Amino acid sequence: MKNKKSIGHLAALLTIIIWGTTFISTKVLLVDFKPVEILFFRFIMGYAALLMICPRRLKGVERKQEVTFMAAGLCGICLYYLLENIALTYTMASNVGVIISVAPFLTAILTHLSMKSEEKLRLNFFIGFAVAMAGIIFISFSGSKLELNPKGDILAVIAAFVWAYYSILTKKISSYGYSIILTTRRTFFYGILFMIPTLFFFDFHMELSRFTNITYLLNILYLGLGASALCFVTWNFAVKVLGAVKTSVYIYMVPVITVVTSVVILHEQITVLSGVGAFLTLIGLFLSESKIGKKGGDRNGFTK
Repeated sequence: MKNKKSIGHLAALLTIIIWGTTFISTKVLLVDFKPVEILFFRFIMGYAALLMICPRRLKGVERKQEVTFMAAGLCGICLYYLLENIALTYTMASNVGVIISVAPFLTAILTHLSMKSEEKLRLNFFIGFAVAMAGIIFISFSGSKLELNPKGDILAVIAAFVWAYYSILTKKISSYGYSIILTTRRTFFYGILFMIPTLFFFDFHMELSRFTNITYLLNILYLGLGASALCFVTWNFAVKVLGAVKTSVYIYMVPVITVVTSVVILHEQITVLSGVGAFLTLIGLFLSESKIGKKGGDRNGFTK
């Protein structure tokens, strides 16, 4: 069991490392693609990849379980990414980065409420959250000023809530006992289905000829096969093994991975604030993870 939890932590870490570097591929594709086009193509590709890996059908799904799959697809695949992308058109990327990083805290609160007396959070989780958020604020606003933009900031808050709810739905789905690849594929299916009507509002263009550009093709492959197909499977596995709260805490690392990637790949200079912020974020992560889930906290697969 301990070995399985170690694998769960590695799965969460791998997921966050890939998700923390997707901004590079997105930045490249945004030259000729709209955000909603990137979103649609990556999840279509992710769904196709999971279908090829495991072509068998998901059988014996009950009606209530199907509703959970639909809700997970709506929240984690459609709404979260759309809200995040729309928020970025109204407010600064640094604002969105900080607000989205509140998702682990919201996940903990929603999980606590859904588990009622079973789900207790320790003081170190809240201390870790405060330290990590301080670090993320240093990273996000290094070299830029804090500027509130209510419309975009509120959308980012809603996106964080949506992801928190998705995390709880993912944990619920993991209790059904189905293959993680099949459940992830089913979630993708509903996410894409809910996404299709929104394409008409965002001036979506198919134009597959754009992928004759090898740079665009490689970057959408990275987003579709890596950040979508692989990462949602590894993330869902981590949630199943560690619980929604413990896994969500890894989201704190996304800004740190982004800073490191910017320095190593884009050769950007790291500022003192960014360095301090990265250190504080890692400390906050370790504090949050240190004791949550001990002393009978895994009876229901959730962490305490």
